[in-house]
Amino acid sequence: METQNIWNNFNEELYFFILKKVKNKAITNDIFQNTFLKIHKNLPQLKAEEKARAWVFQIARNEIADYFRKESVYVEKLSINKEVSSQELEHFCCFDKFINELPHIYKEVIELAYIEGKKQKEIAEQINISLENVKARIRRAKSILKKRFNECCKYEIGENGKLTGPSNCAICDTTT
Repeated sequence: METQNIWNNFNEELYFFILKKVKNKAITNDIFQNTFLKIHKNLPQLKAEEKARAWVFQIARNEIADYFRKESVYVEKLSINKEVSSQELEHFCCFDKFINELPHIYKEVIELAYIEGKKQKEIAEQINISLENVKARIRRAKSILKKRFNECCKYEIGENGKLTGPSNCAICDTTT
């Protein structure tokens, strides 16, 4: 299995998993990036392809646990040098933009569920729609985000079949 395959199969679900746990976009991006760096670095250790999902999510859980153990260090690092942090996370720059561009009905449920950490039942009561409608809106929002993210931010694949270099992002490349 290659890093690109893991990215294609798990990036969206993994991002939202982390976001739901830490409830902060900037920290989520940091943990998300660290998780994929570790996945890429340790991919030869994955012996059974059918265990990829569990392996990927265990790496993410470890990164989340590390964050909570070192939370004060992360906060201090971000507050001391925000510019460096944003440069390190540059290839995920589009995600916040794509969330902000979602139609209001989708953006609202994504922010309530993943930024504020509310349960879907609470969201349904808060915005006065059915639980099924909340679930449908979240699925649709994720689908839109995944499509936008995959269309915009492409990576080059090296001769060895692994991800190389920065993303080939249409937005980042025009703003830098």
